[in-house]
Amino acid sequence: MSAVTAKRTIRHRIGGEETGGSSTRTAPVWDPATGEQQAEVVLAKPADVDAAVAAARVAFVDWSEASLSRRAKVMFAFRELLNANVNALARIVSSEHGKVLEDAKGEVLRGLEVVEFACGIPQLLKGEYSDQVSTTVDAYSFRQPLGVCAGITPFNFPAMVPMWMHPVAIACGNSFVLKPSERDPSASNLVAELYAEAGLPEGVFNVVHGDKVAVDALLDHPDVAAISFVGSTPIAKYIHERASANGKRVQALGGAKNHAIVMPDADLDYATNHLSAAGYGSAGQRCMAISVAVAVGDSGDALVEEVAGRAREIKVGPGLDPGSEMGPVVTPQARDRIVDYIGQGAESGARLTVDGRELEVEGGGFWVGPTLIDQVQPEMSVYTDEIFGPVLSVVRSDGLDEAIELVNRNTYANGAAIFTGSGHEARRFQREVEVGMIGINVPIPVPMAFYSFGGWKDSLFGDHHIHGPEGIRFYTRGKAITSRWPASNSASPGDAGSMHFPTSS
Repeated sequence: MSAVTAKRTIRHRIGGEETGGSSTRTAPVWDPATGEQQAEVVLAKPADVDAAVAAARVAFVDWSEASLSRRAKVMFAFRELLNANVNALARIVSSEHGKVLEDAKGEVLRGLEVVEFACGIPQLLKGEYSDQVSTTVDAYSFRQPLGVCAGITPFNFPAMVPMWMHPVAIACGNSFVLKPSERDPSASNLVAELYAEAGLPEGVFNVVHGDKVAVDALLDHPDVAAISFVGSTPIAKYIHERASANGKRVQALGGAKNHAIVMPDADLDYATNHLSAAGYGSAGQRCMAISVAVAVGDSGDALVEEVAGRAREIKVGPGLDPGSEMGPVVTPQARDRIVDYIGQGAESGARLTVDGRELEVEGGGFWVGPTLIDQVQPEMSVYTDEIFGPVLSVVRSDGLDEAIELVNRNTYANGAAIFTGSGHEARRFQREVEVGMIGINVPIPVPMAFYSFGGWKDSLFGDHHIHGPEGIRFYTRGKAITSRWPASNSASPGDAGSMHFPTSS
């Protein structure tokens, strides 16, 4: 008999130490390119969440009092270590998620931009000051950290999305507990090691692996002040309602069904190149992926023909293979769900121009090929539902008014794009479309880190978008101070009346 090779076990990082905690359950971590289990990850009990929050609460006391220059120095050091480990992080992401190395590297670099933004925390936390608002009275404001903050993040960007949260929260003086996706958890542990190497005190950043048990423990924990979440709309709504009911500050970013409108005057070669990348990059497992192309007027037939040609040319293979342009999807369940949606599209009368179910790749990985579905109608499930796979639907529209109305009827409102050569129509689009992020000849309009990311409608629950200026506001709370320093202690009570300072609003 051959010896059985023990699976690698991915553990929590609590208070600066790796620990299995009290966990008795585990979940498989797959190699999506082979279909084989490469590791197991421990799934936290509530006691493990309690331990992480307790460590974070103790660490918050000193870290919240750390000078802005000290926090900035830690962030700068963390930035340098991340920069030196981009390739290492990308390989981890690719091996557990399945995306190709270039996509994984791009993800890490976009997360790094948020760290660079957080390095400016001394400027970002500057308050306001008004001298002599009344006689001998000054008014000013400043912002203070909340306490223990928590992040619950999805599988599709295991490095970038957590970095939308914890660098800003920590730079603001909070401590942080991260619950990454159990599907691809290892990147978060490496990030914890880099924080420690950068000089971040033990307990300021903690990683707890788990499933709904860990999520609910964070949502209910009395010592967690704020919850940040990115994921599907049903879960975002659940997170928002349960955490809000427990008195927490919440930002919960939900799902998407992003449209790209292609006008007849668009540069067809440019539009099809970018549509293919936006629809099939990372196997479509992106909240900002374009999943619906709206072909306006007579642009439809040529657009479909061009996109179909590019879809057939995409080299699908293991993410760690430098020659691959698209990798597998993350789990067998994801593959089966996507394949089922493709079948629903065919059964409902849409035209399967390119059928990703026909893809053949050697081995047992979780493969679905680029799929293009033409003649899609708004009532079809391939249009209404978030498929989260390499499936691009094409809807035909007679004009821009109809296309904008189609986008605005959708319950998701994360992002939308237009391809056009007309500045007038582009301006109409950006003013009339009801979504949070807009691209003009840019299919995936993810803002830079010094802006904030987030959608409208069912794509966002809570009041704050993520990172950027809104991230600073989310992870802090403001104080307004009115100050008077008399010339001496001999002033009589009547002097106050001569100030003509209002006693109420």
